[in-house]
Amino acid sequence: AVSSSPIPVPQPPPTAAAQQLDELLADLGHMQSKLSGQAAGVPTEPSLDNMLGSLTRDLQELGITATPAGVCASCRKPIAGKVLTALGKTWHPEHFTCARCGQGLDSQPFFEQGGRAFCEEDYHQAFSPCCAYCAGSIREKVLTALDQTWHPEHFFCAHCGKVFGDEGFLERNGKPYCRQDFLAMFAPKCQGCERPVTDNYLSALQGVWHPECFVCTECLSGFAGGSFFELDGRPYCELHFHQRQGTICHGCGRPVTGRCITAAGRKYHPEHFVCTYCLGRLQKGTFRECGDKMYCQACHDKLFL
Repeated sequence: AVSSSPIPVPQPPPTAAAQQLDELLADLGHMQSKLSGQAAGVPTEPSLDNMLGSLTRDLQELGITATPAGVCASCRKPIAGKVLTALGKTWHPEHFTCARCGQGLDSQPFFEQGGRAFCEEDYHQAFSPCCAYCAGSIREKVLTALDQTWHPEHFFCAHCGKVFGDEGFLERNGKPYCRQDFLAMFAPKCQGCERPVTDNYLSALQGVWHPECFVCTECLSGFAGGSFFELDGRPYCELHFHQRQGTICHGCGRPVTGRCITAAGRKYHPEHFVCTYCLGRLQKGTFRECGDKMYCQACHDKLFL
């Protein structure tokens, strides 16, 4: 009988073996991460670390060496299988998580702050400026005003709610107002027209006035020389002030400002208190009245007796 020696089974190429090992170690590593939440002191039989160590030694005896892809920055263990590179470090994909909420970041965008990774929501909550109106985080355009930050659409007039245009805003007690509402609410009002006074003004009668509004209340004429008369808080020219006061001379129709004679309920300048017929000056108590006119005794008797 002819004996024949067994034909050795050729070993797979090292690259294929290494690939299989990587896949196996990755699966075992993933299983280990799932079991890592078990209570401390409850061992697994056999432990996955021991299984991985034994498998590595057995493969090394067969001449197959698996080189770790790196050390995980989170668990500090070698990475066999899939590796994630971020922040200048290597990670097990399942260990690259948000530093605040623990959400996995291997398949979504992340933000870096202080060498740590954050999901989008937690990053903005922790580090983005806060809107002074809605208290929400500002993720895009930020407007800075009144020593605070705002969403541009939330910086509006505190009274009417309109967003400010090119004319800007005016501030009162830490709140922004459009020009129209600011003047209507806070500017002094003209005593004549009750509209806001914004530039040139006159100060008189314990108030402010537009120059064009400071006129006689009766005839609306301006005051020549700046002099005026006041009655019940309103300005008057001399003529209409005396008309309101009842101090117009019945003889000449002009104001009585000095000595005054009162007769028959009317006022006269002394020189205008005369007989209607002879124009002689009358003395109080020595005149006669007839038909709303004054006469001396002689003329009255001559004309009417």
